[in-house]
Amino acid sequence: MIKTQRLNLRQWQKEDLEPFAKLNADPRVMEYFPGLKTREESDAFVRIFSDHIQKHRWGLWAASLLETDEFIGFIGLQPVPFEAPFTPAVEIGWRLAFEYWGKGYATEGALATLQYGFKTLKLPEIVSFTVVGNWRSRAVMERIGMHHDPKDDFDHPKLPEGHPLRRHVLYRKENPL
Repeated sequence: MIKTQRLNLRQWQKEDLEPFAKLNADPRVMEYFPGLKTREESDAFVRIFSDHIQKHRWGLWAASLLETDEFIGFIGLQPVPFEAPFTPAVEIGWRLAFEYWGKGYATEGALATLQYGFKTLKLPEIVSFTVVGNWRSRAVMERIGMHHDPKDDFDHPKLPEGHPLRRHVLYRKENPL
């Protein structure tokens, strides 16, 4: 679907299921999520992501290295799946296996995804959000030109009051085209 200098953002394949389940069961990768995912939960996410791509031709794409076709995680777009003051909206997101962190893959794939969202889908704005303390993801958001305004921060509606991960920061980028 989208090729960058080092990445292929593409439809999911059967071979992606096992490495995706592995990264969803890694406490380092899932540190800012409510919990680790079972193989069944991980596979269910792949079905949802794949069906969305099949239907709309965009979504949370499987990310693989161009050179080796090795699966490294996902990067892409999805409609925000809950109600909040900033919805309806389309979010950009990524989740990479730990061994691929710190190599610029999230930034590279996210920049290409933003371009696709603005140029091809003609989205007026793309958002991203994470837990306040997730500085790695926040740094990617800033590197791809997204902006944070503290007045937009919110409590994630799918997490109960008092949950340590409930408070989220919201980043936005308007379509520059």
